[in-house]
Parts: sequence; structure tokens; C-alpha cells
Amino acid sequence: MTALTVVLPAGEVTVSTLFDAPADPGSTWAAVALAHGAGAGMDHPFLTGFAGALNDAGIATLRFVFPYREAERRMPGPAAHAVATWSAVMPELARLAPGVPQVAAGKSYGGRMASVAAADGVIAPDALVYLGYPFHAPGRPEAPRGAHLAHIAAPQLFVEGSADPFIQPVDQFRAAVDTCADSEIVWIAGGAHSFEVRGARRTPADVGAGLAASVVPWLRARL
Repeated sequence: MTALTVVLPAGEVTVSTLFDAPADPGSTWAAVALAHGAGAGMDHPFLTGFAGALNDAGIATLRFVFPYREAERRMPGPAAHAVATWSAVMPELARLAPGVPQVAAGKSYGGRMASVAAADGVIAPDALVYLGYPFHAPGRPEAPRGAHLAHIAAPQLFVEGSADPFIQPVDQFRAAVDTCADSEIVWIAGGAHSFEVRGARRTPADVGAGLAASVVPWLRARL
């Protein structure tokens, strides 16, 4: 684990990062910066499982935490802080895994903040992957959070649980994704916001690892 400097409006802070490469570094064909969701850190079993499966598939990963999490606060700080963190993370990913395509990815809040940074031109990844994009707060479809997605030129993959309350009604979410230049939705049947499926007994690590089977082929095709 290493520290990364992030420049915020009020000054510099450091956040924790964790880089993992495939067992054979020479087999690395892509690198993914992976952000956590609003209520969890980079060591959550879901992210650990997902990152491990990517490593096994030849993809390097850089997990990191946002400043509010580093400060041991539970609620996310200003969006500008998250965007500034993404601005620091992507060059660090390129330094650690040079010469391969760079991908910005994240669970829920972390993925949405990557999309905001990309739409604002702060980062320019070769692709973006969202694991449970929070299109709106549950029960608040009148306040969608997706108008900026159309301004992102890079390919975007939305991995979504079909029962996720953050994207209901689904037609509204589909319409927003359709405005993107290059986008695709992979549906996890019966999955809720963290891809848990009623009646299925799987650990969060297994759930995260299982999503790689959908993400890796898409990345191969796009990169």
C-alpha cells in the first residue's frame, strides 16, 4: 500500500492506493483504476474479488480511496474532491502500468465520479466501466444523474443488476445510456445494487470476481 498526493481546493491531502499486477507482468494487456462505492473502502471484499479476477485475466489494477474515506468519514465529500482524486489516480496508473490501455472503473459512487471527471475532460481513459451505476437515489427517478454521460467519447460499460433500485424505471436509465457515443449494458439477472441475487448464497468476493467474466471480454473487444 502506498500514498498518493491529491490536490484539493483547500490544499494537498494523501490517499491510500494499492497496485496489483498479474503474476506474469509481461502478460499485462490493460490497467484499471478501481474506485470504491460511497459506503465502503478499497479493501471491501467485493472490490478485492473483482480486482483479483482482473489480475488473473492479465489486467493490472490500482485501487484507491477518496479523501473522505481516508479521513475516516462515512459520507462522501464534495464532488470536486472525488474528481481531483481521479485526476491524480489516472497518471499514477499510467506510471505503474505503462504502455497498455488505461481504464477508469468503479463501484456505484466511485464509477459515477469517474464519469463526471471524464465528462469534464479531467481524465481521458481508454474506456470506463461502471459496476452498479447509481442513476438516481432509490425512489428518486425525478432526479437522474446521467445527463453528462453523453459528453464522454470513450466506450462505457454499465454492469447492472436488473433489480437495482438505483436504475428503476429501467427505461429511463436505458434512454440515458443510449445517448452515449459508445455504450453497452450488461445485465445481471435479479441482481440488486451490489449484485446480490435473492436465494443465491455467494460471498461479496465471489460476486465481485464473477463480474469479471462480463467485463474482461468487453475490454478485449474495445481495447
